[in-house]
Amino acid sequence: MTELLLEYLPILIFLGLAIVMACVMIGASWLVSPQRPYPEKLSAYECGFDAFEDARGRFDVRFYLVSILFIIFDLEVAFLFPWAVSLSEIGLFGFWSMVVFLGVLTIGFVYEWRKGALEWE
Repeated sequence: MTELLLEYLPILIFLGLAIVMACVMIGASWLVSPQRPYPEKLSAYECGFDAFEDARGRFDVRFYLVSILFIIFDLEVAFLFPWAVSLSEIGLFGFWSMVVFLGVLTIGFVYEWRKGALEWE
């Protein structure tokens, strides 16, 4: 049992050193940096004006739908690149498999388009 625990000793030493170094770096940056906030530094800076309402407000469901559709079609491109690189090795079966995959995605895109999911009012 002690031999098994001794195999984990380098991991524990590494974890301990990582925690100590992280705490030292955070503490050093807090000690060295100036802690003098002023009104201009604390003001809204992203868009130039204060927020109209609470940041925890609800978003429209269409926002999430458009983002999910973007992720789906972005992943389609991520699948296309390795497929194109290895097309000569996977042969005709790999080609038609990707054609079916793209066909299913195209049918889904047309369905979402006809349902009006891509329209923003």
